[in-house]
Amino acid sequence: MTAFATATGVGSWPGSSAREAAEVVVGELHRLPHLVELPDRGVGADMIGRAGALLVDIAIDTVPRGYRIATGRRSATLRAVSLLDEDIDALEEAWETAGLRGGGRTVKVQAPGPVTLAAHLELPGGHRAITDPGAVRDLARSLAEGLAAHRAELARRLDTPVVVQLDEPSLQAALAGRLTGVTSLSPVHPVDEAVVTELLGECAAVVGGDVAVHSCAAGLPWKLLQRSTIAAVSVDVHTLTAADLDGVGEFVESGRTVLLGAVPTTPPPGTPPTAEQIAATVAGVTDRLGFARSVLRDRIGVTPSCGLAAATSAWARTAIELAQRAADAFADDPEAV
Repeated sequence: MTAFATATGVGSWPGSSAREAAEVVVGELHRLPHLVELPDRGVGADMIGRAGALLVDIAIDTVPRGYRIATGRRSATLRAVSLLDEDIDALEEAWETAGLRGGGRTVKVQAPGPVTLAAHLELPGGHRAITDPGAVRDLARSLAEGLAAHRAELARRLDTPVVVQLDEPSLQAALAGRLTGVTSLSPVHPVDEAVVTELLGECAAVVGGDVAVHSCAAGLPWKLLQRSTIAAVSVDVHTLTAADLDGVGEFVESGRTVLLGAVPTTPPPGTPPTAEQIAATVAGVTDRLGFARSVLRDRIGVTPSCGLAAATSAWARTAIELAQRAADAFADDPEAV
């Protein structure tokens, strides 16, 4: 069983209170809680903004379309650092209160992956960083070094193992050449698969430990991920096509983990799903692939479909509780699901 073969959250969380979020996550996710992101706090708190606190020797600042690579310690970078420190302090406090120091429970942290980061950060001239191969490699190297340090700090402060999730929502668009340029005369060309495989591999090697890739978008490049050294893939179960199922099967057969996002990110109309229904949805995927039920315990994780930033605080708690109860059912007796 790998660290990712259980229940966890994807990353983002509603509201602006790091302390409240940490208390809920630590209380509900008893095998793989995560350091949440609270994008409602604004600049420096969203997925790309948080990278400002992780990048080594690269600063970011805000522009009308988002963030841009900058020189010096800009206000966006300083704010990102401050917010990340607040989040870590809150998690450490919840951890100590729950008496978990040295208990062996693994924690997950998230950051934008190298492709998505380069797709969303602008160069000083206004073009996407992903249009400049040199900038892409510099960003990937800086991100990996910063994530390695972040992982080590959190592991030391909590006295527990830490794993990393790279969020790559723009991976599919970058590979397909669907990213838009500054103007129609400056298109963003598709990123080569070999380059992406190398970027992910180098990032995982520098970060160390188990590293997962997450994307809620449809059409994950399973062949590419299969060739990579990534330990786990996290995907929205509702986006899976027949081709995706083949990719899931091959990835699991290679001895790695797939996390299936089966819990709605907002309350569905009517009666909310039960943990048993969530478990049945996940088991339905592995059953279609012909796997023994034991794979649910050893190689499958359960998460919400995507981040929970748009949920209510009440539903966010319910969502991770449902995921945990489904994962617990697999751990206790996968044949009974």
